[in-house]
Amino acid sequence: MAVFAYIFLTVTSGSERDVCEKLSNYEEIVELNEVYGEYDVILGVQVEELESLDRFITEEVRSIPNVILTYTMIVARRCK
Repeated sequence: MAVFAYIFLTVTSGSERDVCEKLSNYEEIVELNEVYGEYDVILGVQVEELESLDRFITEEVRSIPNVILTYTMIVARRCK
């Protein structure tokens, strides 16, 4: 069963578009939004298992320059 999660990012001020551009190349990301508020970017990610999610966050997302913080919410059930 696939795992779906939302990952909220805080990035260096002014780097939002650059970070989004780098993230747009990953097939795991099914939704990518630049937002205003406490976080700067929100991505919806779908992977096959929790280990893949952990690897994606630690090895890919956190390695992007200007990503300061990640906050992940794993979805229990998609309602629609």
